[in-house]
Amino acid sequence: MRITGGTYCGRNVTCPKGVIRPAMDRMRESLFSILGNIAGLSFLDLFSGSGCVGIEAASRGASPIILVEKDYKKKPVILKNIDFVEEDISLRMMSVEKYIKICDRKFDLIYLDPPFPMANKIKLVKNVSEAGILEKEGQLVIHHPSEEKWPDTVGDFILTDRRVYGRSILLFFKYPDTPCN
Repeated sequence: MRITGGTYCGRNVTCPKGVIRPAMDRMRESLFSILGNIAGLSFLDLFSGSGCVGIEAASRGASPIILVEKDYKKKPVILKNIDFVEEDISLRMMSVEKYIKICDRKFDLIYLDPPFPMANKIKLVKNVSEAGILEKEGQLVIHHPSEEKWPDTVGDFILTDRRVYGRSILLFFKYPDTPCN
């Protein structure tokens, strides 16, 4: 895999062994094009796998970046992959569910890429909403298989965009606009 844009464009990233479905280059490039300028924004990469999406965020100036992965077999590869990153990037080795419960900060951007066979993805996004870890002007993106049907609202989030890449779909959620007083 390679980084598709920004400071680290063209750098190769190693894919860890085991069960992993890395985000396609084309999809990652499109994701960051849709997000626009993310320089200085905080980024949370849940189910980080190789760390590639977090590195893409760093390459485009996001900072700080937190990667969350529970598979300890992936840890050495992720640490090797992020070794060259100069932005504030760190790895938390724990389940995403646990991280959401203990997280004590808010993020501008949250990216979730759970395993496609995983059940209860909608509940996971609802848990993020309930935990209040997304900034009010922030955005949550989830990558899921096309076979899954999603509602237009999950917890306090509303669906604002949907992009299809073959069997993969990216859903973009935000808080509803706050009415003017």
